[in-house]
Amino acid sequence: MCGRYSLSKSKIELEERFQAEMLSDFKPRYNIAPTQLVPVITSDSPKGFSYFYWGITPDFAKNKPVSQKLINARAESVNEKMSFKTSFQKRRCLIPADGFFEWKKIGKKTKTPYRFTLANEEPFAFAGVWEEFENEKGENKHTFLILTTTPNSLVSEIHDRMPVILKKEDEKKWLDKYSKEEELVRLLGTYSPHEMISYTVSPLVNKVDNDTPAIIRKTSPMDQFGNYTLFG
Repeated sequence: MCGRYSLSKSKIELEERFQAEMLSDFKPRYNIAPTQLVPVITSDSPKGFSYFYWGITPDFAKNKPVSQKLINARAESVNEKMSFKTSFQKRRCLIPADGFFEWKKIGKKTKTPYRFTLANEEPFAFAGVWEEFENEKGENKHTFLILTTTPNSLVSEIHDRMPVILKKEDEKKWLDKYSKEEELVRLLGTYSPHEMISYTVSPLVNKVDNDTPAIIRKTSPMDQFGNYTLFG
């Protein structure tokens, strides 16, 4: 699964990379977690970012609070499952990011957090689908989830799934409402490990309330006392 990611680039950098207008109140994020309101680019508005909640309500489960929603869907079956099929066909989105986190189990109780990024440190986009639902107050809310796939050799050392990272040249096709289903499915492969890097980060990432640059800095491996050293 993918349960935490970062979007630490500036407003200008993201606008240039995605050729879309960023929201005026955007601030870099270092520890994005489910249920939070974050920028996405949808098939309905490809030239501008929108704020959606991370966590989607499937068609069969309306009026659930954000905290009870799904956050990921398997890319291998997203076009077939009734809960996601309509979203896959009509409501696709790009989820801008510049890294994501996974935890490696060390011993019985300890887990070490790792951050995965592109080797060139450029921002990228996860493949996602979005949904609109009406909450108990009658308000329309927009939510999204991230598609996941089998991990490459870099990620597989830590986790058995990884988010679908779209190639830059495939992003427009993912958003295009006229793309054929078989073309879209082909876009949902595993990203090359040769174009990615990973490194350990501070356990500060474990708490969703922490959202500072220190979270994405490289650390030394945890020593026997559980201490970390930040670099840079």
